[in-house]
Amino acid sequence: MFFSDARTQREYNESHIITARRIEQSPTGEYLVPDSEELGCVRYCVVYDCRTSSLDCCDYEEEEKGKGTAVQYARSLQQFTRHPVLVLKGGYKRFSACYPFLRTQKILWMPQELDNFQPYPVEILPAKLYMGNFDQACDQQIQKDLKIKAQVNISEQPATLSAGFIRLSDEGSCRLRHRC
Repeated sequence: MFFSDARTQREYNESHIITARRIEQSPTGEYLVPDSEELGCVRYCVVYDCRTSSLDCCDYEEEEKGKGTAVQYARSLQQFTRHPVLVLKGGYKRFSACYPFLRTQKILWMPQELDNFQPYPVEILPAKLYMGNFDQACDQQIQKDLKIKAQVNISEQPATLSAGFIRLSDEGSCRLRHRC
């Protein structure tokens, strides 16, 4: 995943999404594209600004207020990627309100730090329902960050943290509707 921050340098320095890179501009105001070879390998390229509310290219009123930066940059970046460039709806303001634990002031990351970064469960219903693995279920920091109060464990072995338990084999042919 590749995050591009289209906010001002001051806003980026205050805080940004973990591993995000700030978008640079030339003296003429053109957006500078990061290494195109690197972008060609990225499946998810996400651009955000302060609070993008519209993805409409004809939303001139929003551009005048300085909020259309993410959409503009995503369009210029699209020609260098094999997959669609995504724009974060609501921008950094909305994202950081929902996920304050995924923001940082750190700019450079060592490869070992990135390898040790623990992924979070997939959010199924915003702030309500998550799907994760056993390690995520046992991670107290994830429990705290996501404000998880109860769990339903669907596996072969019950976990000590579960509020509910459904015994189900970890085979590809098993379905929740038809127990193995």
